[in-house]
Amino acid sequence: MNFTVVTTERAAREIEDAAAWWAHERSVEQAERWYQGIRAAIVGLSAMPDRCPIAAEYKSVPYEVRELHYGLGSRPTHRIVFTIVRDTVLVLTVRHEARGDLLAGDLS
Repeated sequence: MNFTVVTTERAAREIEDAAAWWAHERSVEQAERWYQGIRAAIVGLSAMPDRCPIAAEYKSVPYEVRELHYGLGSRPTHRIVFTIVRDTVLVLTVRHEARGDLLAGDLS
C-alpha cells in the first residue's frame, strides 16, 4: 500500500531554515544535497512508513508519532517526526538531532 505524504507548513519551514543555515555555515552545494536528500527521504515515507520507530514523544501526545533520522554522512543530523492517519503520512516537524525531545505543545 502506498501512502500519501503531506508536509505541514511548519515542517516545510523548518526544512527551508535548515537548508539556509547549511548554505550559510557550510556550503551551498552541501545545503542543496541535504535539501534534496531530506525531501527524497520524506517522499520515501510513502512506502512502509511503519518501518520507522516510534518516537520518544509518543507518551506526550494522544496519537502515535514516529521518526525517521536523516543526515548526509554516516551520522544523522535531523529527525523527521510524523504520524500516520489512515492512508496519509503527516510530517509534523523536522528537528536537529541535538535538540531535545518535543513537548506536547510542540506538535500542535
